[in-house]
Amino acid sequence: MTESKKKTTKREVVKEDEGEVKQPKKAKAKPVKKVKETELLETQDEVIEEVAEKVTAADYGMESDVKKEKKPRKVKVEPEDEKEIQIKVKSEFRGAVPIEEFDWDRFESEELRNSPKYKEYESLYDETLSTVSVDEVVVGTVIQMTSREVVINIGYKSEGVVSLNEFRYNPNLKVGDGVEVYVESQEDKKGQLILSHKKARAIKSWDRVNDSLEKNEIITGYIKCRTKGGMIVDVFGIEAFLPGSQIDVKPIRDYDVFVGKTMEFKVVKINQEFKNVVVSHKALIEAELEQQKKEIIAKLEKGQVLEGTVKNITSYGVFIDLGGVDGLIHITDLSWGRVNHPEEIVKLDQKLNVVILDFDDDKKRIALGLKQLTSHPWDSIDPNLAIGDKVNGKVVVMADYGAFVEIAPGVEGLIHVSEMSWSQHLRSAQEFLKVGDEIEAVILTLDRTERKMSLGIKQLKSDPWQNIDEKYTVGSQHNAKVRNFTNFGVFVEIEEGVDGLIHISDLSWTKKIKHPAEFTAIDAEIEVVVLEIDKENRRLSLGHKQLEENPWDVFETLFTLDSIHEGTVMEVFDKGAVVALPYGVEGFVTPKHLVKEDGLMAKIDEKLLFKVIEFNKSAKKIILSHSRVYEDEKKSADAPVKRSEQATTKKSTRKPKTSSEKTTLGDITQLAALKEEMEEKANKASKKLKN
Repeated sequence: MTESKKKTTKREVVKEDEGEVKQPKKAKAKPVKKVKETELLETQDEVIEEVAEKVTAADYGMESDVKKEKKPRKVKVEPEDEKEIQIKVKSEFRGAVPIEEFDWDRFESEELRNSPKYKEYESLYDETLSTVSVDEVVVGTVIQMTSREVVINIGYKSEGVVSLNEFRYNPNLKVGDGVEVYVESQEDKKGQLILSHKKARAIKSWDRVNDSLEKNEIITGYIKCRTKGGMIVDVFGIEAFLPGSQIDVKPIRDYDVFVGKTMEFKVVKINQEFKNVVVSHKALIEAELEQQKKEIIAKLEKGQVLEGTVKNITSYGVFIDLGGVDGLIHITDLSWGRVNHPEEIVKLDQKLNVVILDFDDDKKRIALGLKQLTSHPWDSIDPNLAIGDKVNGKVVVMADYGAFVEIAPGVEGLIHVSEMSWSQHLRSAQEFLKVGDEIEAVILTLDRTERKMSLGIKQLKSDPWQNIDEKYTVGSQHNAKVRNFTNFGVFVEIEEGVDGLIHISDLSWTKKIKHPAEFTAIDAEIEVVVLEIDKENRRLSLGHKQLEENPWDVFETLFTLDSIHEGTVMEVFDKGAVVALPYGVEGFVTPKHLVKEDGLMAKIDEKLLFKVIEFNKSAKKIILSHSRVYEDEKKSADAPVKRSEQATTKKSTRKPKTSSEKTTLGDITQLAALKEEMEEKANKASKKLKN
């Protein structure tokens, strides 16, 4: 076959990557017409020999070389493609050249190739071969098998060799079987035809899978193994994914039982880009079940009792199979009592009677109940039970706000956290009780209609406020425990149920406390004095500083006006400074009185002398001045000089009188004191104006 007669097509890529095959555009199989083995020439050389024997000397101008003794020969080619070709050498061809004397060089010359006879013989040879194209899927015949390879004839000028591993799925393959192969190349470097059965099978399988999805056909697949979330199914040689939810309408507990089974499936999804296939077995039976659901729901009535099977158990309820349709028993409808998990009541595959509570035709949802088949426990509760009675029960549920106590199966009461202790400050219920505790309680409220009951345990103890004024008289001293802080004071507990408040102003006589945390800590022990009792509102006013005498009575005699004391600057701010004085008392200095003699401001932790310029016992306030100390010293040093100058001036200006009285030393001292008093008043006035 010449190159000019080859039919070339656009190459279609066939790629196999981890089981994914890229589909060529449309490579249709071209089966070769079946030919009897007797009609095929075994090799190309045999065909050429037959054609050569038909050539006469007259065709090529070789009559002189003909041997007269040569007998006429008949060459017969068996029928091919239902057309018989018979070549007979007649008597006039007695001069046919034997094969060993044939001039091959002359035969292969360009002149002979262009002769009419050559074209005729070439066409006869081409008819014995089929035309194949690269990237096509064709049907070939197995003509030979070895332990490693399979030789396949597709009617081309040479045979193709395919690895036997590609036929592992078909252990019954034998010579003469027709198989599909993919033409990868018409010939490689060695002139060998390259075929692939695996790629041909993948291409055909992919076409079949796509057709199954388009036509909604049912296909058969083999479940190979488990994988995360489902199973791997072999469909036409392609690995498809079967999600666990698509195996059956019922939840699957053991996936391994399906491995190795052949089942029917429907192709539900194909990802053309990644060549992924998703199949479903559940889709085959859903349509039938849907019709059954409609028929069952149409016959349902509220209050109807049906038998069902436990299909699935969740944390919030139980799914019951009613024979083709599922219903849900919520966890609260399993029992009149408290249920922590449905597994406490039912088991998988258990058959039981249920009552229909409600159903939705549109959403096909059915609400079922199990506890409704028995009478409510409140109907059988003791009719003589009344408020104030003591009952025994078991704590079944704990919450921050209280505890639920079961006094009988299905009959519960709530103990609020406020009914657990006489204490006023809030605490968690977990501090008093825990689940499983067997306790005694008092009935506080009882509503048989609403089926509600409230209980209390603090009522088992006497109320400490009943005789509070006898036990905690005004002025009595007690030890208390700090429970809480506020900006205005400290809440303390003298005993359980008896709380009191220490105002921030009653913590210390001398220290100025901005927040109670500066003075004490939570859970710390503190001594208190009862200042006031409010029995009606259950309030105690307490004090701590009252444990000692008021030191301001003594301070009044120590820190008199104009008295000088050594102090340490503790804190400096815009409006002044706080100074620590002896005996644990503090004073206040304005910025004007904080200036030192060298003109600089006093600094923190600096020790200086301060003069008391104001003392307020009721407000517990001492006003100090440092500048007044050195100013007064300077004034006292300059006072004698000024007095002598003033005396001399008065003597020179006074007229002599014989009868006038002389100025005594006492008069001079009195005048000087008056002057200092006037100057001090003037300074105070100016100070007030500045402030």
